[in-house]
Amino acid sequence: MTTLHGTFDTPAFMPVGTKGSIKGILPELVAGTGAQVVLNNTYHLLLRPGPELVWRRGGVHRFMNWNGPILTDSGGYQAFSLAETNKVDDDGVTFKSIVDGASIRMTPERAIEVQNLLGADIIMAFDDCPPAAPDSGQVVEAGTQPARREAAVKRDSGKKGYDHVKRLDIALDRTAKWLQRCKNAHSRPQEQSLFGITQGGSDLTRRARSIEQVCNVELPGYAIGGVAVGETTEEIASVVRFAAPRLPDGKPRYLMGVGYERDILAAVMAGVDMFDCVLPTRNGRNASAFTATGALKLRNLAHAEDERPIEPGCDCYACSPRSHGWQGSDLGHFSRSYIRHLFMAEEMLGPILVTLHNLRHFQRFMADIRATVATDDWDGLLSRWPVARPAGGLVVRGGGQ
Repeated sequence: MTTLHGTFDTPAFMPVGTKGSIKGILPELVAGTGAQVVLNNTYHLLLRPGPELVWRRGGVHRFMNWNGPILTDSGGYQAFSLAETNKVDDDGVTFKSIVDGASIRMTPERAIEVQNLLGADIIMAFDDCPPAAPDSGQVVEAGTQPARREAAVKRDSGKKGYDHVKRLDIALDRTAKWLQRCKNAHSRPQEQSLFGITQGGSDLTRRARSIEQVCNVELPGYAIGGVAVGETTEEIASVVRFAAPRLPDGKPRYLMGVGYERDILAAVMAGVDMFDCVLPTRNGRNASAFTATGALKLRNLAHAEDERPIEPGCDCYACSPRSHGWQGSDLGHFSRSYIRHLFMAEEMLGPILVTLHNLRHFQRFMADIRATVATDDWDGLLSRWPVARPAGGLVVRGGGQ
């Protein structure tokens, strides 16, 4: 993809800098992991420092000192994730600010106005993101997607209780109407590419209807939304395999908020071009490292005297700092033992090192996927990245396993 602030290769994984920063990581180091495009969030930048201030400071690229492409989410997801403190109606969403409790009104027009002021290269339409279908048998932990889903279901329940099919239909019609309002309000179409977002939950009939509604509006790109809001891995794969091929050919297809390797690979096979997720950075701050064979919990006692790097063969700053010019100890890397110590001692370097590793992990994975698109050696890819192997086998383009 080509933007005013440079190009990026697809399939692409975008690190999430919600508030204008990849937490704890300098922009130069973010770029050093191989990331070519990053994501900011409209809702959070609206709250702090405010889009008008960012505009006066030259736009979000200059403000955060990132000279590559940037995508901004519209705030539609926050209407789902912050359901306990907002109200949704046919005209927009009324939020209770997480900063000072003030009432914040977000409409399609305001979402676009804020993004026009921020100045990102790719901006997202304001959509109505419904929760996944309730699962009464699922264990719910605070802060998880199932917990957010329960809060959204509670918010959306009327006097007769929650009707999921009716809620999906409302979301589809709102999203389509809001998209047209977003396009009409967009004041910088020659500089910023507006993407529409399809909804429909895991109901494939309604997915098809949403795709028809949204794709009837001519736009530079389209996204699949509402598939990381409490669904199972199998449901996500089913929706993406259905939806992605139905989006227009020759335009970018963006799967929002999906970030595990197996989900990314399945989506690439279905034709998806763009991904984002907080997992690399959030997990990194919590001592959980991604590797080609699975996650490492670096606080575990098993790593207390382990001299190995997080992942042998990885060229990230944590695993191979000499590849970046640093001549340290004879080890040539930061050991698992040392990184565990950093977390146990609450030293900020621990989260920084594991975040850098996780960011590089996903960029290495995406680079290998891009190479494999050319070679078609998917078995070879899975041998190098067994963590991406789905339980039921890899469904490739054209069918088969």
